[in-house]
Amino acid sequence: MSRVRIRVGDWVIAVGVAAALLFAGLSGPHVSTVLDPLGYALLAAGGLALVARRRVPVVVLGVTGLCALGYQAIGFDVPFVAYLFAVYAVVRAGHRVVAVVGSVVLLVAVPLAILVSPHDWPVGEAVTQARDVLQIAWLIAAGAAGEALRQAERRAEEAERTREETARRRADEERLHIARELHDSLTHQISVIKVQSEVAVHLALKRGEEVPESLLAIREAGREAARELRATLEALRDDDKTPPHGLDHIPDLVQRARTSGLDATLTIEGERDDMPAAVDRTAYRIVQESLTNITRHAGAATASVRIDYRPDVLAIRVDDDGTATPDTVTVPGVGLSGMRERVTALGGHLRAEPRGGGGFTVHAELPVDRSS
Repeated sequence: MSRVRIRVGDWVIAVGVAAALLFAGLSGPHVSTVLDPLGYALLAAGGLALVARRRVPVVVLGVTGLCALGYQAIGFDVPFVAYLFAVYAVVRAGHRVVAVVGSVVLLVAVPLAILVSPHDWPVGEAVTQARDVLQIAWLIAAGAAGEALRQAERRAEEAERTREETARRRADEERLHIARELHDSLTHQISVIKVQSEVAVHLALKRGEEVPESLLAIREAGREAARELRATLEALRDDDKTPPHGLDHIPDLVQRARTSGLDATLTIEGERDDMPAAVDRTAYRIVQESLTNITRHAGAATASVRIDYRPDVLAIRVDDDGTATPDTVTVPGVGLSGMRERVTALGGHLRAEPRGGGGFTVHAELPVDRSS
């Protein structure tokens, strides 16, 4: 259920309870006094306070209890409906002791409030009236309902956590299996290519011969393939003991890009709050892949990285001044495709394309749900 639907539901319940209390106060018999407007205000306030019962259930319990005592003391013989909702919310939030203590205090205080009311009832009738407006059975039922739902939610969370742990373990096993397969099937072949090309270049230089461009290209490709495979195997074998890279590591990426000869800059806008782990990791991967592509393929001299922290969105933009133009045919590689899949999985948007004035832009917007 979305947060908007939850908020609307909370307001519907709060307004409904407030309306029911006001109706009961208007239609029920009571001794009219100059304090009647205050009594109606307390009836409405007790009901409307329920809109905050999810965020601050203990505070709402206190507010609804005080409002109930107030309108009873003024002379409104209205059941403590709002307080029952508050008891349910407090127990559901796990504050069982608070609910019990608050209810005991209220059970003691209600007869006193009725005794000082304009009805001028004897003590015995005041106790009877208190029993009528605050039924212990209803208090127990409200608390039991809150506890039952809390336990159900806890079991659902445990089941979800178990499923996630199982899925993570299977993913780890598959990841290690892929790493072993890559190591067994590719490492040897790439090493042979690399060594043979190195030897061929060395022999050609030793004999004073001109080294063919194709041979140099094979040697460089072998070196690059070996580095890529080594990095891939390290990533696949990486486990949870190694903290994942995130937004805090982006300055290191930019600094490494500078050491490679690229004039890279980093700009950060907005205030950073708590960031979901998936968004944190994806932001790092976007910047990493973008800078890697710029260094290898763009033919660029400068690059700019911009991180913009917005209330509900993390915006990332990486620009370069490379040779790409709108007429350039861009063939998405594995890195760009993986970047797009990561962003889409989070419900975000990614735009990666040449700019009109030349150069390439990667712009991603990742939704930030801070309740997760």
